[in-house]
Amino acid sequence: MEMTLCFPLLLLICSLSTAQHQTESDNEIIPHGKQAESQGRGPTNVSDRQQTGTQDIHAVLREMSALLAEQRVEMRHLQRENEAQAAKLRELEMQKTEVDKLKQQLQAQAAELITVNTRSNATEGQVEALKRDGEAKLKELELQKTEVERQKTELELQKTELERQKQELQAQAAELITMKARSNVTEHQVEALMRDGEVKQVAFSASLLASGSGHVGPFNTQTPLVFRHVLTNIGNAYNPNTGFFIAPVRGAYHFELYIGAGGHASHASGAHLVKNGGQTFMAYEHQPSGFGSSANGATLLLEVGDVVFLRQWGNTRIFDNENHHSTFSGHLLFTM
Repeated sequence: MEMTLCFPLLLLICSLSTAQHQTESDNEIIPHGKQAESQGRGPTNVSDRQQTGTQDIHAVLREMSALLAEQRVEMRHLQRENEAQAAKLRELEMQKTEVDKLKQQLQAQAAELITVNTRSNATEGQVEALKRDGEAKLKELELQKTEVERQKTELELQKTELERQKQELQAQAAELITMKARSNVTEHQVEALMRDGEVKQVAFSASLLASGSGHVGPFNTQTPLVFRHVLTNIGNAYNPNTGFFIAPVRGAYHFELYIGAGGHASHASGAHLVKNGGQTFMAYEHQPSGFGSSANGATLLLEVGDVVFLRQWGNTRIFDNENHHSTFSGHLLFTM
């Protein structure tokens, strides 16, 4: 599925890049004597390329939306199967309760038969026959109880597998959202970038919690982090609602991450620096008590529309308060 999503996205990027390079090449190659004639034809060619790029963007968005819808349908199907399995498990529990009740009744009847036998001076042979009959029935009930336990164990295993598949689908849905955000460069942004190649001033810095003190996590799967307290956002390339940084120009960018770690015996603190869904560097810390922190940084070459964000590692928790221990920062070093 990742190959299916990456291929149309790669095709889109190649189409936009080819259109831009072709435009620049045309402007450089045309002789001085024919500039007047090429200027007359230039707007039409650029308009055609822009229209083709826009159609490619819409086509990829429609394909990704369709894939996301298919994942949602599959998740609903798995939820219905899980509910059916839970109903079957409750039915088996009721059967087990009924079997235990019958066993108790049978034991009571056996005790009553022994008492009656004693009172009526029943022969030893009759008592043995009743005893054998009772033991046979007890063995049969034990076998039924064992079968119920086996079916219960099987249902628990199926439930665990369904939960695992559900977590995988949630992770895949998060990847689709990331890729969709990367492709969400609007037509106006493309036109603006093609009009001017001037150097952009881009820098941002944000901390995890908007206010107060507390932990984020732990979660069963890797989860994108949203740094809501924005200190600096020059160029507005960072979105505090999604946690995504989208590169406005092609160039070298430097990013830094700091992770606050509240001590816990079972849960560490960690996060990955992610570029377009792929993990790059990680900050990780684990100590049973007290407070610690971890940090890392990287310089990345980004194309226009590339997405960079932090993703929390599964089964970890991250601490932040008014002192802003957990932060995400980045800035443009130079364009290319």
